[in-house]
Amino acid sequence: MGVPLRQQLTVAGYLLKQKLKGVKKYPMVLMLEPLFRCNLACAGCGKIDYPDEILDKRLSFEECMQAVDECGAPMVSIPGGEPLIHKEMPEIVAGIVARKKYVYLCTNALLLKKKIDDYTPSPFLTFSVHLDGLKERHDASVCQDGVFDRAVEAIKVAVSKGFRVTVNCTLFQGETPEDVAEFLDYAMELGVEGATIAPGFSYERAPRQDIFIKGKDTKNLFRDIFKLGKTRNWKLNHSSLYLDFLAGNQNYQCTPWGNPTRNIFGWQKPCYLLTDEGYAATFQELLDDTPWEKYGNSSNPKCAQCMAHCGYEATAVEDMLQHPIKAFITSIRGPKTTGPMVAEPTPKWATEQLKPRKTIGGIPVKVER
Repeated sequence: MGVPLRQQLTVAGYLLKQKLKGVKKYPMVLMLEPLFRCNLACAGCGKIDYPDEILDKRLSFEECMQAVDECGAPMVSIPGGEPLIHKEMPEIVAGIVARKKYVYLCTNALLLKKKIDDYTPSPFLTFSVHLDGLKERHDASVCQDGVFDRAVEAIKVAVSKGFRVTVNCTLFQGETPEDVAEFLDYAMELGVEGATIAPGFSYERAPRQDIFIKGKDTKNLFRDIFKLGKTRNWKLNHSSLYLDFLAGNQNYQCTPWGNPTRNIFGWQKPCYLLTDEGYAATFQELLDDTPWEKYGNSSNPKCAQCMAHCGYEATAVEDMLQHPIKAFITSIRGPKTTGPMVAEPTPKWATEQLKPRKTIGGIPVKVER
């Protein structure tokens, strides 16, 4: 697991505190999204399909600090859009670091080399660089040539200056286990702290919908990747049970409140990935007023194919707390790559369709629920 022990202990202490207090819904990572504007237009992105008046909006430094304090999560992920476009980003990062929160600044790295001296190396700051594979694959994913080389150059500069650096890899249709394994080998050679890896989520706003991996194909791909990984020294920035879930060995429901999102519209219901479900004015309102039972892979068709870490990593961590021996064994042996996969639950919307319908004189009639 590519996470320093200091950070692991901080997060473990936070989790234990929530358990002792009897808190049922608590955040692990705040997804702080201070802008949607980006300097790329990736085929699988659903965040930039807005008019200019929306793309020009920004969360201020004060709004960002309020969100960090209001949420209280020990870790903050800053996605986008491209965060380095934000003129106040150095101040925002410094404010989070001053609060001793672990901040992951997600970036495509096109501006990182130019702006890196605006930041100070810290155990609380990590640059999470978006790379979706090696050169040809990544440049095709972001729909622009030359991006991979610029990102790699920026990674090397950041590492040389003493910054924590990870890579964030999203997998799409057409991936082969061998290509992903080669990419992870290369990422480790760059000297990064670790890599996050997850299947892409089929954003409704994404310009292309044919690039997303779905269903059992996702689990088979990860099983084949992890088979190759048994002889490699990859540092994956995930819990062992989340990786086991990707390989089809754990039957999880997502925990959307584990990674709440604050963006230019407010606190996003229910999660970072569903963009049209409404917003809350405060974090507490998000917790209290979101109909959580309406969401999840067995409750909502929009969630059916999702296996993203922003939804399921918190579930895996909760399972680890409930079953530490299982988690320990899984961390030692790695994800199971053979044998039957766990059965998936029957979706609730499919169950509704199978319910007997009321009839009058043998003729089915609509029943209001």
